[in-house]
This record gives sequence, C-alpha cells and structure tokens, in this order.
Amino acid sequence: MKESLADRLVYAAYAAGWGVLKHLPEPAARGLFDRLADSAWRRRGKRVLQLEANLLRVRPEADEARLRELSRAGMRSYMRYWQESFRLPVWGRARVLRDVRVDGFEQLREALDSGRGAVITLPHMGNWDLAGAWVAMQGYPFTTVAERLRPERLFDRFVAFRESLGMEVLALTGGSVNVVGTLARRLREGRLVCLVGDRDLSEAGIEVSFFGEATRMPAGPAALCQRTGAALMPVSIWYEGRTMRARIHPEVPVPAEGDRAGRIRAMTQAMASVWEDAIREHPEDWHMLQRFWLADLPARGTTGAVAAPGGARPEAREPGARESAVREPAAGEPAAEAPGA
Repeated sequence: MKESLADRLVYAAYAAGWGVLKHLPEPAARGLFDRLADSAWRRRGKRVLQLEANLLRVRPEADEARLRELSRAGMRSYMRYWQESFRLPVWGRARVLRDVRVDGFEQLREALDSGRGAVITLPHMGNWDLAGAWVAMQGYPFTTVAERLRPERLFDRFVAFRESLGMEVLALTGGSVNVVGTLARRLREGRLVCLVGDRDLSEAGIEVSFFGEATRMPAGPAALCQRTGAALMPVSIWYEGRTMRARIHPEVPVPAEGDRAGRIRAMTQAMASVWEDAIREHPEDWHMLQRFWLADLPARGTTGAVAAPGGARPEAREPGARESAVREPAAGEPAAEAPGA
C-alpha cells in the first residue's frame, strides 16, 4: 500500500528521534523533551485537558493550581518515556541495571523457575519498554502483543526495536499465528507474558470500578491465567529522580468460587484496585491522555464530546492511542498491544 504524506511525515519524525536523539548529550536530550512537554502543557490542547480530567478523578481534592502542577509533571513524565525510549538502544546493560530498581521480583522468579508461567500486566505508567528490557536482562525474555501501526514500516521498526530488547512481539492482526493460542502455549511452557492492561473501552472489556467510577479493562490477562494456571501479577512503575522504580505486586489468585466469567471479573477488579493505589501515590507517572472512564464517552449514535469533571472536555473521538491488552477470546480476535506501542 502506498504511504500517504501524513504517514511519511510520521515515520520521518520517529526516525529522527531514533537517529538523532541517541547522539545528543543526555542533559541536552532531557532539556529538549522537558521543553516539548512544557510547550504542549501551555497550549492546553485536548490531550492536556483530558489528562487533567483524568487526574481530577485520581486527586479530587486538588484545586486548580495543584491540578495544573500535576498535569505539567504528567506531561514531563510522558515525554521522558519517549526520550528514554529513543535513547534506550545506546544505553547498554550496565546503564539499564543501574537506573532501574524493581521490588518483588523474587515472587515472579519463583513462579517462572517452577515452570508455572506468569502474566505480568501493567498500566500506562513510567517506561514499560525500559522495564521490559530490565526483565529480559534478568534472563527472562517474554512475549507480548502489538497493535499494527501506520505506516507499516514504523510498526516493523517498533517490533525490531522491542525484539532487540528481548521481547517476542506478536502482531495483533495480519499475522499468521493465533495470538491467544500462542500466548497460552508460551505460558504452558513456563514462560513470561507481559501485557498492558488498564484500558479497554470496547464492549469486550470487563467493567470495573476505578476511583469510584466505571471503566473497562481487558479480560485477557485473567482469562489466560485461568486457562493455563499461570500466575497473574500486576505491576506498577514510577520515577524517583533519575531512577525508574517498579513493583511486582503479589499474585492475584483465581477465586475458589463462581463461574468462569465471574472469576475473570473478580481478578480484573483486583488488578484495578492494585493500580488504583499505585496511581494515587504517583499520579504524574500515569500517562493516560485519552478518555478512560465510561462517563466521558459520547452517547451511542453521537459524535460530540462529553464534559469531564473540572470543565475539561475530552476528544470527540478516540485518537490512535496506545491500547490495552488481550481481550477474552470468546469476543473474537483479541485486541492487544506491546508495552509502549
């Protein structure tokens, strides 16, 4: 398929990031991305307004000044993700191991070393590519899923980048493999699967309560663990100065009672509750610049936006957002993404 001008420009922007930024001195790269974040924050476009609407759910006690402070820090954290990801290919093992600290890794190691397999699932926090590189450097390469991007060569480059970090990346669509079947097979082999799991606004998503309001999250992580016996472990990620911190939380067990659908709902809600506490503690590192709660979605049959708390108005339609993890197979072909896609 012939690329449009817009596709060529998008690819050129990413190629410049990969090709130029890795050669800049680190203070210059950090300063550049902080300025880009501040510029976007001052313009108060749709993404910034939606970020503030989301943050107000997390910190409802925040006054306008505090909300603006959080959203500025949030934009800087979001742009830090991109700055680090563009430069990650030249960091090297020593740098990754120095700048990433992970709590709770022992319980993940125990599950994998027992041959049981594990699914680690995380929200859009911190830098999931960097976290994935750290896990792979511990001797645990993993499998994840990526939604196809446009243009195709940009998707291919993202896949090549992540494979260089130790990830096996399955294409959501257009590939020759059954995604859910392959993930289940990897888990039965005692291997690791990593999925982003905090956002699935499709009808296939599981409705959960998050900061007191309804949203939907993917059923896939819980369904895969029920199906294979693998351990389900939610993860949270945040920044502390120049260090990136991560915590692997205790396993979410399969409930002893209830039918299959009920157990999946209970496990998904348990993950949501873990992330709720983590995001409340580190709201600026939750990179949710899209509509997230069901109350913010337009009514069916309309195209207009719905007013969000604090007067912020979300986008009239969903952007090409970094989407969430594998859905329940019964709903059709699962939707998923690799960390950071």
